[in-house]
Amino acid sequence: MKLIFTVFIFLMNALAPGSLYDFKVNALDGKSIDFSQYKGKALLIVNTASECGYTPQYADLQKVHELYGDKLTILGFPANNFGGQEPGTNLQIASFCKKNYGVTFQMFEKISVKGSDQHPLYQWLKEKSGKEPTWNFCKYLIKPDGAVKFFASGVNPIEIVDEL
Repeated sequence: MKLIFTVFIFLMNALAPGSLYDFKVNALDGKSIDFSQYKGKALLIVNTASECGYTPQYADLQKVHELYGDKLTILGFPANNFGGQEPGTNLQIASFCKKNYGVTFQMFEKISVKGSDQHPLYQWLKEKSGKEPTWNFCKYLIKPDGAVKFFASGVNPIEIVDEL
């Protein structure tokens, strides 16, 4: 039994993406997005929620996307891990974001960003930064050189542009 468990752990580690650019994640519309397209770009990965006190940050994220999209790519990941504040379906989330904030940056399907069902992308982010989301709208800045920096929910996305 121990041998089976050891082989299982080995295979899981061997199959886990070693680089951010190895990931493929579905967008809100179900289309698979290959992260290799983001190689060499600065990224801001954000766990989002529609019913949170930080939800107005969608407007700030959209503003950063519009003003600095040539320097920084915003990637939004809806999650229902904190207070059940993202109860909607992917279709409802897409509609909410478009209607209320005019979101045009890339949004992905709802995932888990912590806990036993944490998405592999967030496992990778936690491994690289040493931190995992503590609430909705936590942010990870990934610089083109691969450096990863964590920002808490209360940090406005506009402030992060200064880090580039």
